Amino acid sequence: MAKKVVATLKKEGGVKYAKVVKAVRSPKTGAYTFKEEIIMEDQVKEYLAK
Repeated sequence: MAKKVVATLKKEGGVKYAKVVKAVRSPKTGAYTFKEEIIMEDQVKEYLAK
């Protein structure tokens, strides 16, 4: 089970970016690890679907 957080970062007249943090639970140990990336806003749904 993955948890997710999305924050939108934008600059006037520029490309919109989103900082995405996914918490992924290890099936082996049950511990959570966090993966953090900054991607273009229009790619967020595709990234989270992985």
